[in-house]
Amino acid sequence: MTDELADTLREIVARLEAQGIPYMVVGSVAASVYGRTRATQDFDVVLEAGASALRTLVRSLPEDRFYVSEEAAMEALRYETQFNVLDMATGWKADLILRKHRAFSETEFARRTRLEVMGVPTYVASVEDVIVAKLEWAKLGGSERQLEDVRTLVRMRAALLDRTYVEQWVQQLDLGEMWSRALGA
Repeated sequence: MTDELADTLREIVARLEAQGIPYMVVGSVAASVYGRTRATQDFDVVLEAGASALRTLVRSLPEDRFYVSEEAAMEALRYETQFNVLDMATGWKADLILRKHRAFSETEFARRTRLEVMGVPTYVASVEDVIVAKLEWAKLGGSERQLEDVRTLVRMRAALLDRTYVEQWVQQLDLGEMWSRALGA
């Protein structure tokens, strides 16, 4: 991970916190906190915001540094998907993902924890929730890299991992095949 990524993360987190928008870092950057580092070209942040807060966030990003579409942000809110913020100063892209209104997403968000990511104090998804989310991405057609991330996280965090929690969501979200593949079963 680079200084440029840390700078972009710091800027996005500062604006989220200034607006009082609840958020959490997920995906590969979150996995890196738990020991699974690999090259990535962007970072993912799940956030919980209404239209007014989202507009304020988008408008708070200086146009001379960040490229972001307010229209794309509003569409992401409407469909519970994501929109992108490109930091033209560093070249890093942040995928800002609107939290879905479903049991797993609500539980995942409630379990987030405050940690330091590349020197930036931020909220991060728990390792168990990173695993479940990566299994979902793999099921949706994500690369084999998602399953490799899961395999590595399970191996590295074995003694501390709440497997009962993970397997509960694996069952509820119909991720058994991905879980078995990740475990090599």
